[in-house]
Amino acid sequence: MTTKKKRSVHTDNDSWVVIAPDSALDTSRSEDSDPSFIKLKNPATGSSSLYLFSCGDISVYEVKAFSEDFRSWFIGQTVQRDGRLLYVTSIDPLFLLLPYISSVANEGKFQLVKQMVMDEDYPGCTRLLQCKQGVDSLHHVTDEKEGGGQKFHRYNHEKTLEWLKKKVQRTVSTLKKSNISVGGGVKSSTYVRVKQEDATEEDYLRYAHGLISEYISEDLSKDLLKYLQLPEISSPKETEPPSKKRKLSDKPIEAGEDYTKFNSGDFARKPPKKMTAAQKSLAKVDKTGMKSMAAFFSPKVKQEKN
Repeated sequence: MTTKKKRSVHTDNDSWVVIAPDSALDTSRSEDSDPSFIKLKNPATGSSSLYLFSCGDISVYEVKAFSEDFRSWFIGQTVQRDGRLLYVTSIDPLFLLLPYISSVANEGKFQLVKQMVMDEDYPGCTRLLQCKQGVDSLHHVTDEKEGGGQKFHRYNHEKTLEWLKKKVQRTVSTLKKSNISVGGGVKSSTYVRVKQEDATEEDYLRYAHGLISEYISEDLSKDLLKYLQLPEISSPKETEPPSKKRKLSDKPIEAGEDYTKFNSGDFARKPPKKMTAAQKSLAKVDKTGMKSMAAFFSPKVKQEKN
């Protein structure tokens, strides 16, 4: 991994601190173009995300930012106010091509890939067609046929699910080799060492499915879950009783309409509050013949007329 400083196009003083693999910034791999940041449609959310294309568009990397409040960088003799730490990791470009290819599936016809990968909002998507890794992998998610020296494609949902299933299986294998905690114990793995053998095969499949789902649409994620023969897990909010729901909330638990706590023994044993100086002086006053405060608010007794 290499840490690089990226000069911004806005001002000479703006820069980003980026952690990237050497392959992403290796200019010796191609002389066609320099590494560049491009905004593309996120395949899972459909929103705008930043990606890094390596020299010659050989590989594509996703860009994520780690950010904390009140953080900045000392770069040389200057202070960079943008304290975000950008880090890039390799991504299969087929994930980025898939939304465009599947979006024209209802047309049911074979098309050139350049006819499918078009986007007025993200014109940079055409850069994906220069990435050989993605174009050469289209057969995993499409049916292909050739004519007139050109190759045509048509989206195939079944082949796509099989391709994603293999992605999940490879991810499971990597998780096991890396001894990464999955399943119910993953929540406490930071504090308690969880034995790898405690996780079931289903735990690994669900964990890997969740990782892959970060790169596909929600509908496709649900279809993949069924394809893996994994039942959906009901939300705790739907199955837990009301008392459990409140404990799962981030808000502090407050008493409801239970006023019986004021009659409890703990409440009765609480020592009386200390009296102020004014209250002590009032307590010493001779109250003989004085009416109590409650007497002013008691109902008047009607007198019978003679």
